Amino acid sequence: MPTLIEIKAHCSNTQKIHNFLKNQNADFRGIDHQIDTYFKVNHGRLKLREGNIENNLIHYQRSNQAGPKQSNVILFKSNPDSTLKELLTAANGILVVVDKKRAIYFIENVKFHVDEVQNLGSFVEIEAIDEDGSISVEQLSKQCNHYLSLFEIEEKDLIEVSYSDLLLKAQNP
Repeated sequence: MPTLIEIKAHCSNTQKIHNFLKNQNADFRGIDHQIDTYFKVNHGRLKLREGNIENNLIHYQRSNQAGPKQSNVILFKSNPDSTLKELLTAANGILVVVDKKRAIYFIENVKFHVDEVQNLGSFVEIEAIDEDGSISVEQLSKQCNHYLSLFEIEEKDLIEVSYSDLLLKAQNP
């Protein structure tokens, strides 16, 4: 299981992030229209991501805190034509659906998402990923903080929770 340290933040100037990543010759993977269906579960979060680039069943657990935080993630590559969504809906019920357009970039082991989330606005995510145990949690946190500083993201813009939590809060003020 990979180690992942991530941050999520509101972003008022997504073009600045895009320009920075392009100037750094980041590996641009494309724009993915993603539908994330979150299911009701007892532990962590379970979502089915349906996109043009990424299609995964994802279970993750992480603390709700601003700034860099560790996520324990399990990914299952899914087939968009399968009955997985129907099965999970029948078994667990749907908690909430997140609809977003996501620009995906990589610089080495760091993945960047520049997101436009329906009914929530613009965000940036930074994920420092260790696939094989060769990068310490401290180094991953430093990578996140490095880009946080370069992007000039202020502490007030950091998000503690997932998009699903933000949508649920907006739906039930």
